[in-house]
Amino acid sequence: MTQTNSNKPDLDWSQVKETVKLLTASVTQVECCMRDGDSSVNTLTESFTSMVSHVNAISNVLNSMESCEDKDEAIKHCLATSEQIQSSIMAFQFYDRLQQSLSHVVASLKGLSDLVENPERLYNPNEWQNFRDKIRSRFTMESEKVMFDAILQGKTIEEAISLANEVDQASNDEDDEIELF
Repeated sequence: MTQTNSNKPDLDWSQVKETVKLLTASVTQVECCMRDGDSSVNTLTESFTSMVSHVNAISNVLNSMESCEDKDEAIKHCLATSEQIQSSIMAFQFYDRLQQSLSHVVASLKGLSDLVENPERLYNPNEWQNFRDKIRSRFTMESEKVMFDAILQGKTIEEAISLANEVDQASNDEDDEIELF
């Protein structure tokens, strides 16, 4: 038996089935990318951990030596390398945020697929409202909530992103102020 699709529809073909297939394909692609990213980040994390260990060992050896200009220069480079490693590790926070956002997207796409696939839920406005509430409740960052709310209010993608960026910027400004004290 041949499988029905949009190129060769039969009586079993429907827009809902096509939508579910496309949502599933999107989920699969995002999950594969996340898995690949995890592997790369794990490798980088192990490398940075190893580098920190080596820099600390070099510093310990240098600190046990008698003072001289070369020793002081080497310690200066060890400190600079340690600072760069720390900056790089902090940059991984971006990846964590990306991973969290993509996890929300995957969960939302899966949930949407389940909703669309079930006729009792598909045509029930309460199910749609519950699903929207469930999506929003997963967000931990205020910018995500603002972006989601803006889209539901009918704003364009660009407007929603702009509003989310404003929230992120305000949050960064507050963080900067807190750090000063």
